[in-house]
Amino acid sequence: MTLFVFLAVLSAAAMHAIWNALVKVHLDRFLSITLMTLGMGAAALVALPFVEVPKAEVWPFILASVFFHMGYRTFLIGAYKAGDFAQTYPLARGTAPLLSALGGIVVVGEVPAPFAILGIVLLSAGTLVMSFRGGAHLEKLNLRAVGFALATSIFIASYTLSDGSGARLAATAQSYAAWLFVCDAAWALVLCIAFRGPRSLPVLARDWKAGLFTGVLSGAAYWIVMWAMTKAPIASVASLRETSILFAMLISVLALGEKMTAWRAAAALGIVAGVAALRMG
Repeated sequence: MTLFVFLAVLSAAAMHAIWNALVKVHLDRFLSITLMTLGMGAAALVALPFVEVPKAEVWPFILASVFFHMGYRTFLIGAYKAGDFAQTYPLARGTAPLLSALGGIVVVGEVPAPFAILGIVLLSAGTLVMSFRGGAHLEKLNLRAVGFALATSIFIASYTLSDGSGARLAATAQSYAAWLFVCDAAWALVLCIAFRGPRSLPVLARDWKAGLFTGVLSGAAYWIVMWAMTKAPIASVASLRETSILFAMLISVLALGEKMTAWRAAAALGIVAGVAALRMG
């Protein structure tokens, strides 16, 4: 992984943490995620005239990714409801890079270098420690919450592998990302109307500015990740992306005044060590 790609993925991780920390939408979680997806699609719609239409062999990856993103959002919402999301979500994010690495070996035939493997393990371990900082609430986890978290991680790894492969096959990562975001938004809108009815549309419209903001920031961050996966191993990029957990912690400590505990510091050191190992790999 070149230094430029490395820094680009780190910037995408920071962007991911920033929009999660700054944007507050007064909607339920289903509508909030739908609004962000629609914002991504609206921003990508503007770009469609300037990018290539994907070739026939690229469309299966786009359609598969739309399905995987739907599954990701569904189980993400389930994780919200089943248990302490502050723990279940990092559990999903910490497990996903390991699954992406295994999937990359089996599906794409990419075997990470030894230092890259070390980096993936350290990053995943640091992310998991961050989620269970101090272990104070570990007893609150239940099998239902763990199940939703692990299912979420499977869908994260699945769309990571699908998008990495599709972006490599497409004319450019930009064209793949733009068409993916538009298709994903269209399907999210269909599901929203199907599950919540037409009355949900005025509710979404009232917060369109927040949706566009989160969509643009989230879309830009994920476009960088997809572009990076055309330049570097998928597993390494997917793992480096999870440094968003570290950036989120820094925001919470420096901007929100939360306490820096010994466990959070240890987790941060583990993530930084993983980043260093990935760079060396």
